[in-house]
Amino acid sequence: MKKIIQKPLILPLIVVVALALVIFKVKSKPPIEHDELQFPIKTVEVITLKKIAFRSRAIAYGNVEPAVLLKAKTEVSGKISYIHPSLKKGASLAKGTVVLRIEPTTFEFSLDQSKAGLASSQSSLTQLEVEETSTRRSVEIAEHNLQIGEKELDRFRSILERQLISRSAVDAEEQKVLQLRQQVEDLQGKLAGFSSRKAAIQAQIKQSKTQLAQSKDTLGRAEIRLPFDARIGEVLVEKGEYAAVGSVLFEALGTQAVEINAQLPVRQFYPLIMGGETRSINLQKPEDLQIEFSKLQLKANVRLVGNDASIAKWHGELLRISESIDPERDTIGLVVVVNNPYEKVIPGKRPPLLKGMYAAVEISARPKAMLVLPRKAIHQGRVYIAKANNQLEIRPVNILHKQGQLVIVGGGAKEGERIIITDVIPVIDGLPLKPVMAREYEKQLARDALGEENISPNKINGDKKGATE
Repeated sequence: MKKIIQKPLILPLIVVVALALVIFKVKSKPPIEHDELQFPIKTVEVITLKKIAFRSRAIAYGNVEPAVLLKAKTEVSGKISYIHPSLKKGASLAKGTVVLRIEPTTFEFSLDQSKAGLASSQSSLTQLEVEETSTRRSVEIAEHNLQIGEKELDRFRSILERQLISRSAVDAEEQKVLQLRQQVEDLQGKLAGFSSRKAAIQAQIKQSKTQLAQSKDTLGRAEIRLPFDARIGEVLVEKGEYAAVGSVLFEALGTQAVEINAQLPVRQFYPLIMGGETRSINLQKPEDLQIEFSKLQLKANVRLVGNDASIAKWHGELLRISESIDPERDTIGLVVVVNNPYEKVIPGKRPPLLKGMYAAVEISARPKAMLVLPRKAIHQGRVYIAKANNQLEIRPVNILHKQGQLVIVGGGAKEGERIIITDVIPVIDGLPLKPVMAREYEKQLARDALGEENISPNKINGDKKGATE
């Protein structure tokens, strides 16, 4: 009975003692030291946001066309009697070269007739002038005879008064005077008629000279000379062939300049005039349009698509902007001229600019002060800013324009703030930072913003593909 009572008391006692030992251990153990947790400091590269010189650029594409394209047509009809041996497609001929002649015989006959007509009219005028001189002398003689007759008549009348002669003698003398007067009047009338006759012959001479000039001009048009240094395009006639008036003979392409009607997407044209005039302007007058166009100061560089851009490039001049927008492609035409496209040719590397070549035209505007950032600093319309206390701040910005790897911002960030250009993971407001200024990158950014002369062929082809899509 005693053994049964002792066993139930031992088990609870062991439990109590163990619990007391655990409590003692916990109470007597020193407190645990806790580490203060925070995000690790992130080292980032930053640049200072500031206005730098930025040159807007865009690339347009178009085909090369000669600035001067002559489609020679016949101005007189006739058989082709002469064709220059080098009047072939692709040949080059100098200014003033006689390239084609139409049989001139008919025109020479007409010229001879005109010369004969003029000579006849001039001979008639000379004869009339001789007659006029003779008549004028006859008038002078007749007037002198009349004066003598009138004096004689007065003498007869005085004698008649003294009754020394008969009346019939006086009447006879009066008859002579009347005849002399009639002779003077006839000669004076004849002399007065010379003026109208001379006027008629002079008009005839003028007409003959005009006919002669026309005959010479027609004969000259039978011979066709090149008005400028040219390369020959299509030749559409052969020697011995009859050519009617207005028939196209050949094409001549001027070598002094070429034009490119480059098509540029409208959305890429607006940045070229970004930051320009904010006042209202009147473009009603043509001279005002030209003045405002010159103020844009747009420059153009031409390169052949697919060629080495470092060698095959030409400086162009923007002549004019198209009068309308292409509604299908939403593009605007920019006409660029390149002078002396046949100079500095390097066989196999730098060809001349020929008709039909496909070219890329880089249009660049004058530099303007803009807030410029690299694209890698933009994260879904936001930038990461290293604040003065070296903590990260995420802030949205207003993007005005994107050009290549550059972005123009117009609000959201201020000048002087430090913009992070490296990736930050994780991105949390207030993340502690260790900013490192990227001075060399800032210099490179400034150079990129101002623009580079050389564009790689890959970039040109890439832009072309993007524009097509």
